[in-house]
Amino acid sequence: SAASEFSGYQSDGMLLEAGFISLFLAPQGWRPGLGRWHAPIRASVFLLLWEWFRIYFESGVAKIASGDPEWRHFTAMDEYYQNGPLPTWLGWYVQHFPYWFHASTAFGTLALELVLVWMLFLPRRWRIVCFFTMTVWQIAIILTTNYTFLNYLVLVLGFLLLDDHLLARFLPRRWKERFLATAKATAECGAGAAWFSLNSTDQLGAAPSTEASVAKEDRDRTWTGQFRTQFAFPRTAITAVVFGWLFYASTAQMIWMIRPGFPLPATPVAALEPFRIAGRYGLFAVMTRGRYEIEFQGSADGQNWVTYPFRFKPQDPSKAPGIYAPYQPRFDWNLWFASLGEWRSNPIVPRTEERLLTDSSDVVSLFAANPFPHEPPRQVRAVIWQYWFTTPVEKRTQRLWWRRELLGLYAPTLEREPDGKIAVVQWPNSLAPRQ
Repeated sequence: SAASEFSGYQSDGMLLEAGFISLFLAPQGWRPGLGRWHAPIRASVFLLLWEWFRIYFESGVAKIASGDPEWRHFTAMDEYYQNGPLPTWLGWYVQHFPYWFHASTAFGTLALELVLVWMLFLPRRWRIVCFFTMTVWQIAIILTTNYTFLNYLVLVLGFLLLDDHLLARFLPRRWKERFLATAKATAECGAGAAWFSLNSTDQLGAAPSTEASVAKEDRDRTWTGQFRTQFAFPRTAITAVVFGWLFYASTAQMIWMIRPGFPLPATPVAALEPFRIAGRYGLFAVMTRGRYEIEFQGSADGQNWVTYPFRFKPQDPSKAPGIYAPYQPRFDWNLWFASLGEWRSNPIVPRTEERLLTDSSDVVSLFAANPFPHEPPRQVRAVIWQYWFTTPVEKRTQRLWWRRELLGLYAPTLEREPDGKIAVVQWPNSLAPRQ
């Protein structure tokens, strides 16, 4: 895509997959209302739940398969709240919880992703327990980290674990009366029965109401109803092929995660890869040890340097980290990933330097302010810092959330010459990636 460098995250693939499947979940017609006359296709409900299951289970498998000693020794959460892309102020406090808490959280993460998630396939009560457990966990992640819309998407998918009767308990009385009247004409969308059926009738076998039957007969007499009837079989056949293809592609990739090289046809999987609607997920397979931040600085004389302030990234040690999810500041996220490697593998850094030298309004607007409002700087450089959360004593006495240490130059220092050409005036000393 045109924004490939900014849209290559796993969360983007999850959203694309969920969005595509939801096209078949949505009620039919130009004015479907709340799906009063058409229950969702049960296979679409299953595939959305299948995605929900894979997000958890494949992430757990990836943690084990990566061989990362942090997960093996249950130390993965020791600096997790500090080292993520965009920490939160609540994460600062959780970071200072005792060791046993972080070890328990690491163990609990693996247990949730590899064991508890299988409750999806158990009877109704177990699915409800699974839903509330996972929901509490996701809310805790949202409050202590900033993983964009990822956790919100997983939360929404998790609601498919519940059935209409349970959800009706949380509705206001007048909404509940309307809902119960509508529910007689629609199918229940529970997760526990007839996963692969493409029939849109009541999932639990309950007969539709007389009102719904009469309305259906009236619609069938119209030309639109006859058209829908004539093309019901081709539509069902096409839907079955698409859903079967999606299920195979996603299942094959999960099997390859568990048993690499397992003999399965790869052509159907490869054909779907450009569309990113049947992906493989593996969140936090390897944990980063250390927090590094790239900072852009400009100078009019090559001696005095002024910092470009970021909107979201940690920078000012006295500023508390915020909670920005579900919004994803992709520029800041990309710079966090760039800080873990060297500049040659992350062209976003030298390109940003070039655009700052030419005073590109699109690039300057990515920062909180422009320290050179009248004319662009003559030189721009990117330096790298290492950051740590302050201790409770440091925070209380110095009122700082962060302490930091300058590591040096990250990328070449660039200069805008009088003829407009861009030249390198200083190269970084080290190309070693950070861990």
